[in-house]
Amino acid sequence: MTNSVREIRDADCIFITGSNTAEAHPVISYEVVRAVKKGAHLIIIDPRRIPLVDHATLFLQPHPGTDIYVFLAMMHVIIREGWMDETFIAERTEDYDAFAAILEGYTPERAALASGVPEEKIIQAARWYALGERAHGESIYEEAHGHSTILYAMGITQRSNGTDNVLTLANLSMLCGQIGKPSTGVNPLRGQANVQGACDVGGLVNVLPGYQQVTDDKLREETAKTWEVEQLPCDVGLTIVESTHAALAGEVHAIYVMGENPMMSDPNSNHVEEAFRKLDLLIVQDIFPSETAYLAHVLLPAASSLEKDGTFTNTERRVQRIRKVISPPGEALPDWSIIADIAARVTQKLDRKPGPEAWKYDSASSIFDELTLVTPIYSGMSYDRLQPSGLQWPCPSETHPGTPILHLDTFARGQGKFHAVEARDPAELTDEEYPLTLSTGRVLYHYHSGTMTRRSAPLHWREPRGYAEINRQDAEAIGLKDGFAVIIHSRRGTIRTKTKISEGVPPGTVFLAFHWREAPANRLTQDHTLDPIAKIPEYKISAIRLENPRAR
Repeated sequence: MTNSVREIRDADCIFITGSNTAEAHPVISYEVVRAVKKGAHLIIIDPRRIPLVDHATLFLQPHPGTDIYVFLAMMHVIIREGWMDETFIAERTEDYDAFAAILEGYTPERAALASGVPEEKIIQAARWYALGERAHGESIYEEAHGHSTILYAMGITQRSNGTDNVLTLANLSMLCGQIGKPSTGVNPLRGQANVQGACDVGGLVNVLPGYQQVTDDKLREETAKTWEVEQLPCDVGLTIVESTHAALAGEVHAIYVMGENPMMSDPNSNHVEEAFRKLDLLIVQDIFPSETAYLAHVLLPAASSLEKDGTFTNTERRVQRIRKVISPPGEALPDWSIIADIAARVTQKLDRKPGPEAWKYDSASSIFDELTLVTPIYSGMSYDRLQPSGLQWPCPSETHPGTPILHLDTFARGQGKFHAVEARDPAELTDEEYPLTLSTGRVLYHYHSGTMTRRSAPLHWREPRGYAEINRQDAEAIGLKDGFAVIIHSRRGTIRTKTKISEGVPPGTVFLAFHWREAPANRLTQDHTLDPIAKIPEYKISAIRLENPRAR
């Protein structure tokens, strides 16, 4: 996030896309509702009528996979009407001309034909966002234009063109100068509690801690020197989907899974199972047994977040302490302790330098101290400085107060770069055999693959089983009624679940949460076409057909 969660309540216009905020990020949705009650415009772009639409002043409902046409048309209108921030563009950006030339072909008329969103709604959204107009009341900001913020999540990133979608939103914010100020910016809402922290400290295949490119010789050498090793690998590694493909091809022979359940959360899970069964070694380290753990050769019991010390970095880049309040059960240990023990034994066995003593940490605090040495954005932090409410990175010195808002005066790369992005269709289109589009996501009462929440009796009581949201028109076409069994087929697999007849999904679209092992949504999703840069699968758009088992 370029900005902070607290700033949302003071925004003049909030633009949400690809995020079912009320169910996936309920605390943040409270801030959105506060802003609306104070007079902010709320624009939502989503193929599904999500709960927060009840508070929206404008709802744009594009066909699945066509939202980028709406984004591009909004910018076409903004330039045509002169609503852009010319001073910001001239002083703080580059490559504007090439970007603007691309937009000439993306008129509201073209976007309406491609997306199904009426032209007048596209034009209205463009005006409200660009000018930061309010529905009522006065802005707390003194500028002539109000402050608009963008919130997005995996609805636009878990796509074969996810990177293009994010670049387009960045273009939109720079075009209107809606970045580098309070209550503005481009703000991804992270899907899990510490996913931001995992990325920050190097849990990605292409970077060292602090997003330092592993292919950069100078940065790699500096990090190796701090760690007192001769050299670090310079190759970009395999993402999780690429690792599964490599295992199927016999190129990867062992996988170590920690705090993840790929058998439920990865696309084309029939292929995932085939790949995992082919491995020579599958290690699973977790707090509960999972569908993936059933295939493991080795299970390592880990401590939960309440059973250990450490830090979590949340969606607004805030690094916060977590504290042990109960002892872990049985043989469970903190993740770092398990990893350090394994690493010490490996280095001893292979006689590597530095030896096993390098892995003898005495606490999470000592690991964090080391982390600040190799992670520039954390370099001014310490355990003591995280009291009482954490610090937002970048925090470059021991006296720096943290950074609530990024890009105040300049961008990290200097000038903000406009990208000339073209619209692309989804990787998998519907046809006569598979005429409907499946989208996946979450429901309020369960989390991710259900490994934790489905063990909670109150949550299970509230939402005990899965269902497919189907528009009445599609249901009636094959004789389905609410609560009926339905079989869903895709080119990868088949599942059986219950129906929930809903006007929340438009005709031609089916929604299925992925929490349910009895009807795992990811048996249906595809893994053959990934975003070319982020390598993320297209979870949100799969071609399917429905079958009424009573008609057999």
